[in-house]
Amino acid sequence: MGSASSPESSTWGPDAGASNPAMPPADAPLVIVLLGATASGKTDLAIAMAEAFDLAVLSVDSRQIYTDMDIGTAKASAAQRARVRHRLLDLRPPDRPMNLQEFRAEAEAAIAAEHARRGVAFLVGGSGLYLKAITQGLQPPAVPPQPQLRAQLTALGQAWCHPLLARADPLAARRIAPADAVRTQRALEVIYATGRPLSTQQGFRRPPWRVLELGLNPADLTSRIRQRSAGLYGAGLVAETQRLLRRYGQACPLLETIGYGEAKRLLAGELDEAAAIALTCQRTLQFAKRQRTWFRRQHRPLWLSGPDQVQGPGPDQPGDQPASQPADRAGDRADLAATSGPEPDLMKRALAAVQQALG
Repeated sequence: MGSASSPESSTWGPDAGASNPAMPPADAPLVIVLLGATASGKTDLAIAMAEAFDLAVLSVDSRQIYTDMDIGTAKASAAQRARVRHRLLDLRPPDRPMNLQEFRAEAEAAIAAEHARRGVAFLVGGSGLYLKAITQGLQPPAVPPQPQLRAQLTALGQAWCHPLLARADPLAARRIAPADAVRTQRALEVIYATGRPLSTQQGFRRPPWRVLELGLNPADLTSRIRQRSAGLYGAGLVAETQRLLRRYGQACPLLETIGYGEAKRLLAGELDEAAAIALTCQRTLQFAKRQRTWFRRQHRPLWLSGPDQVQGPGPDQPGDQPASQPADRAGDRADLAATSGPEPDLMKRALAAVQQALG
């Protein structure tokens, strides 16, 4: 399903960090990025590309890093993982939140391993802030997690914590959704540790890689999301949520995220299944809109599908933009439904862009 909350709801806003440090040399190792909103078709295309170039899929998803959260995050299925290697999945249990700095360290280690093995690393995901941190060198504050403080904030509740953040760091509070307990706690954690607002603590260090960004923005994203939302429940989201509640408790912030929050309310008798599906769909559509805005403002991918595909390539990317083509229809459904792989024209454009970058 994608991130726990919107990428641009972080304490770095959509226009933050617009600097453009010196580009890496032409012989620097390559990082390929396949980005797009939730349900845009990333999984099918990523697996086909990984098979074509003998690459591992390095997932950049702020919820797929957690164990036991499989259906609700549309994590790659066992069959898909058998086809190509996947990394950066299942790094932590849901009751041990991972911050951006910790994830970036894991991602950079995985990238280094792929560069040593193939000379190319392949990132796939829709978590915009995480992608920006990796590909553009965004430097979050070096504040380690503070479990005791997080436990206290969880006990206080989000209805108390977000107003507290609004008083301590109004800019961060405006950029973090009132329901986003994970990032609210992180912002408060940084304030308590450093004495300074998180919104004032940012920097950039250009990574030593060339970056080729490919984007998916299908015109039929709304219908894809409707199908995905209903499919989650058919695939067992409610039973998965029940298992998570038994194991990690009602107070686990990640169980308020899209899909899990609605399934939790269904189990509590607050919603019936039709209402839960409708609310999951609504929240996902809102999230996808924020993702699209983030990718337009913070990245310059070579758009492979959708209305934005006429936009030119980014500063690290190869020359000519392919001609306009129909939107990708392949889907990004993981376990939710069988797919036949990406649309041939979409795959052709992706392979051509990678071949050009590889020289």
